[in-house]
Amino acid sequence: MLVDIVPVGNVSANVKRAASSALRSVYNCDVSVSDSQPVPNGAYDSGRNQYSAETFIQLAERVGNGAKNIAITPHDLFYRRRNYVFGLAYLDGSGSVVSTYRLQTSSDGGFSNKSASDIFENRVRKEIVHEIGHTYGLEHCDNNRCVMNFSPTVREVDIKEENLCGSCQRLIS
Repeated sequence: MLVDIVPVGNVSANVKRAASSALRSVYNCDVSVSDSQPVPNGAYDSGRNQYSAETFIQLAERVGNGAKNIAITPHDLFYRRRNYVFGLAYLDGSGSVVSTYRLQTSSDGGFSNKSASDIFENRVRKEIVHEIGHTYGLEHCDNNRCVMNFSPTVREVDIKEENLCGSCQRLIS
């Protein structure tokens, strides 16, 4: 299985590396990184000062070369009535997106003694694994340590692990 990472906008090499290694580690898949893409036309909502997550998923599906394709962007995303999303994917779909915009909060509230850059990288890894999990058909998990747990705040992202719990792992095996 090939997962293609589609950077949209200025995505750092560190973010691309973190995403690639997390996907390989958790899903044992091949990973490629496409050329960086511009923000899709019509994505920006001036009233919200945010970008529609769905347009980034459509871009990933259109330009990605994998069975699964995930856009990564530094832009702030929204979905429907939600104030913001860290990412979005369609269940059993081929496309997904993760925004690093709100994952960059410097502190994890004392949860660990890691540097701000390590905390950020861990969040990116977890959100990438989470959104690709949805494309494999996984729904949100009640186990707050499982990467598939719904995490509306960075604090909840920090608490969960990068890996699937046993129940979620069995669903995709």
